[in-house]
Amino acid sequence: HVMLEKVRRAPALIKVESVVQAEPLGLGHAVSCVEPVLLPDEDAIAVLLPDDLVLPTGVLETMAKVRAKRGGSVLCAIEVPQDEISAYGVFDVETVPDAANPNVLRVKGMVEKPKAEDAPSPYAAAGRYILDRAIFDALRRVQKGVGGEIQLTDAIALLIEDGHPVHVVVHRGSRHDLGNPGGYLKAAVDFALERDDYGPELRRWLVERLGLAER
Repeated sequence: HVMLEKVRRAPALIKVESVVQAEPLGLGHAVSCVEPVLLPDEDAIAVLLPDDLVLPTGVLETMAKVRAKRGGSVLCAIEVPQDEISAYGVFDVETVPDAANPNVLRVKGMVEKPKAEDAPSPYAAAGRYILDRAIFDALRRVQKGVGGEIQLTDAIALLIEDGHPVHVVVHRGSRHDLGNPGGYLKAAVDFALERDDYGPELRRWLVERLGLAER
């Protein structure tokens, strides 16, 4: 019932305007399709990739507060084990001396899918972005890749080169990649375990199935 009420309230809280990306030309191209429908006073956009599930909720609110204080663009990062880092876009970061939150870092650059030994940090992009409107100019200037694709990471790198402030908020919760079957299954189990109605029974079954001692 709680989820149903959230769905019913949504139309009164947001105005939905659909924009279609006519060709699969990369995430940067998808973001650029939004520019024509923005109002003159809308100076930033939030990008949420639906196949990246970041829990618990609230990281976007933290990112918005960082932007309000420091300006520019703010991205979400997760800490990734070194043996998995090559699958991600990785941030080159430094600490922010006056930051009260140690999970707020300044971005010096980005590396797309580096070798594990070349990764500049353990922090990878996690599908949540608050992007200053300057991103659209950067997207127009990036060099197109294979198949004419426009990569968002290339545009963010341009912003950094231009001196545009870019920060990350390192998310310390869980993150599920719904873009593959294994990640989808993990997310389903994670959600189910949080449910009061069938979570306890599922937990007992998993303990029994895996031959574990219940804690």
